Amino acid sequence: MQTKAAVTHGKGEPFKIEDITIDDPKAGEVLVRIEAVGICHTDLIVRDQYYPVPLPAVLGHEGSGVVEKVGPGVSSVQPGDHVVLSFASCGDCVKCNSGNPYACDRFYDLNFAGTMGDGTCRLHQHDKDISNFFGQGSFAHYSVVSERNAVKVPKDVPLELLGPLGCGIQTGSGAVLNKLQPREGSTIVVFGCGSVGLSAIMASKVANCTTIIAVDLQESRLEMAKELGATHTINPKDVNSVEEIQRITGGGADYSIETTSNPNVLRQAVDCLATLGKAVVIGAPPMGTEVNLDVNTVLFERSVMGVLLGSAVPQVFIPKLINLYKQGKFPFDKLVKYYNLEDINQASTDSESGVTIKPILKIG
Repeated sequence: MQTKAAVTHGKGEPFKIEDITIDDPKAGEVLVRIEAVGICHTDLIVRDQYYPVPLPAVLGHEGSGVVEKVGPGVSSVQPGDHVVLSFASCGDCVKCNSGNPYACDRFYDLNFAGTMGDGTCRLHQHDKDISNFFGQGSFAHYSVVSERNAVKVPKDVPLELLGPLGCGIQTGSGAVLNKLQPREGSTIVVFGCGSVGLSAIMASKVANCTTIIAVDLQESRLEMAKELGATHTINPKDVNSVEEIQRITGGGADYSIETTSNPNVLRQAVDCLATLGKAVVIGAPPMGTEVNLDVNTVLFERSVMGVLLGSAVPQVFIPKLINLYKQGKFPFDKLVKYYNLEDINQASTDSESGVTIKPILKIG
């Protein structure tokens, strides 16, 4: 079948809307008509080859759409179902079978190698294979995904809004609700108030943290952070962030989340902690990036942890976030600005400009 997609041909090049061919789904796979897809920072750093995905490729990994066809053996979704597309996992390794699919033994191959689980491509152009991304490649009108990528969602919520739940919003909120699981009344600091950081702030409010500190260089983002639940905001241009956090908390925060990919900010996220404090790293800098930490700071029972995809089982966590949204407790729709697929390059530029938006491309 022919369809249109935003194709990435070379490192750092603009996305190009082009005709491609997409195969029918094979066993265990699903064909989805994409209604909308979020643009994530990871799409942009893959475009720029910070993380090497074979090019040319159709990126996009926050798709939402309607199931059109299912391959043999698919049982969890059927044609007509509304779905959010998340990351790929094998379903067979010990980590998948223990409820930790984000730590799948085949995670890199299934999400970054550009092929489906059997090592072949479903996307083609001029008789040449095109890579997908995260097992979906949803910067396109149609996508073939593994059944495990697809999360069935209710039909009474706007489908075009839901795509970012598959990665960025799931990652930020899951870092709080799944990884840190902060105790009620605790203190938490979020460094970086893009869509991931703001999702963490909303989740901190859901978790009943009583001191929620947002740190960012952009005043517009700090204003949005306050609207979504931050009790305090810090602009590092005005004060020393670590000293101000220690002043606000009376000695240090219980938890911190680093979303900026800046090694210096990660150091601050650790230094601002109280004894027994926990820092979570979400930001993804270029491969090989190193950070300097004071060993004595860590020695006093402070923990530094990475988190992938919010430590979430998408089929469980995404419906939970949708329920919170429907209850008015997780208003992630306030982050969104819509673009047409043809405006993907402008949306990408806007997402890197520091404006408080989560770009979503409307496709259907």
